[in-house]
Amino acid sequence: MRVYLETCLELPWNTSSKERLDLGRAEKILNRDHYGMEKVKARFLETLAVRKLSDQATGQIICLVGPPGVGKTSIARSIAEATGRKYVRVSLGGVRDEADIMGHRRTYVGSMPGRIMAAVKQAGTNNPLILLDEIDKLGQSFKGDPSASLLEVLDPEQNSAFQDHYIDLPFDLSHVLFVTTANDASAIPGPLYDRMDVITLGSYTAEEKFHIASKYLVPKQLKKHGIKAAQLRFTPKALHAIIEDYTREAGVRTLERTIGTICRKVARRIVTEEDFKSYSVKPADLEDLLGPAKFAKDKEERRDEIGLVNGLAWTSVGGELLPIEVAVMNGTGKIQLTGSLGDVMKESAAIAVTLVKELYPEKAELFAKNDLHIHVPAGAVPKDGPSAGITLVTALSSLVSGKPVNPEIAMTGEVSLRGGIMPIGGLPEKLMAAQRAGVKKVYIPKDNMPDLEDVAAEVKEKLTIVPVKKITDVLKAEKVMA
Repeated sequence: MRVYLETCLELPWNTSSKERLDLGRAEKILNRDHYGMEKVKARFLETLAVRKLSDQATGQIICLVGPPGVGKTSIARSIAEATGRKYVRVSLGGVRDEADIMGHRRTYVGSMPGRIMAAVKQAGTNNPLILLDEIDKLGQSFKGDPSASLLEVLDPEQNSAFQDHYIDLPFDLSHVLFVTTANDASAIPGPLYDRMDVITLGSYTAEEKFHIASKYLVPKQLKKHGIKAAQLRFTPKALHAIIEDYTREAGVRTLERTIGTICRKVARRIVTEEDFKSYSVKPADLEDLLGPAKFAKDKEERRDEIGLVNGLAWTSVGGELLPIEVAVMNGTGKIQLTGSLGDVMKESAAIAVTLVKELYPEKAELFAKNDLHIHVPAGAVPKDGPSAGITLVTALSSLVSGKPVNPEIAMTGEVSLRGGIMPIGGLPEKLMAAQRAGVKKVYIPKDNMPDLEDVAAEVKEKLTIVPVKKITDVLKAEKVMA
């Protein structure tokens, strides 16, 4: 009972930190700490403006969705500083017990408040910024569903009288600014997703990574390794080479680690060489410092080949170029699929074969007396989704017509049994992957045109983006169909 009373008395029932509502100062702090991320910054400045106009504004709960390493967690800390709120991070990764969120009832031995009340107590104010990290990694077990417990916490209409099982008294959470983060929005339960204002953060472009590296990562790593700015300098060409040839990711974590590796090697030279003055990292030095390039440019390797077409895939760490290969050999009309494909992609392949048989009726004998083999490298990486439909049809058409498809084009889109091209997800990441791989032209579904607004300007400048409605438009444009 004494522990319970002490816990209740330690909670900040009436203690609030003074919120700073200076938009100019907040914008300066956000721009100082993060490059780009305009959508997120604008959204928080709008929230701040509303708070300035109305005391009653409780605001929506914001969920930042994006690949690892793009700065979701770190921007929450900057927002807390900009608004003058206390910052508390609650990690939800692997939480499987409902009591972790709602607390244990006092009748249990070792009972204690849940993570939300513990975070409020830690902050010492009733209006902190609470970051609920990795909300998509919540688990379920026989002990209940923690995501269901969060429904009350993350609802501005209900959380003004949140009741933790341990505290057993209503506590007002409506003044708390909740920010949640997730890598995969599809893993968040529907009712929980519906309560949040979702902002999607895309992958960084090569140019954005360069600015982040030169403005933030290099100074941070130099300071961390005790190296003065005059002792080690990275040339712009060297940073571009590190980004292109040594790190291929959506965020900048590997890039930061790679810069750290170079700093450690130079730190050793500073300590061991008596006459060391300064060192400038140039592209020619990277092989000595980091070994051979991990991502050798594959632009030179591509050549015209019958039955080989570039698709585009979305992964949780950004987009990827996905070449699809088709071969034919004597047989009895069987179809073989390899490349660790999921059920949806197998169905796409079946639709593609049926569609090509309809488009090329004069080649019926080729399908009847031969076996088809469809392969999607790399074989060890699981792949799924319907967006390879357009690529599968084009690759099969190339094989049937005996005409190669230009290796400098790529495509993405789901194909229907009638040959229509339907919209797909992850377009900004896919176009970024195409531009990075040296592709010149990309076919996309016409219904995905509104998504081009989210694509970086530098990516759109370097690509010819062709919206298409029917698969025959692609086949005729690439001259694999008369």
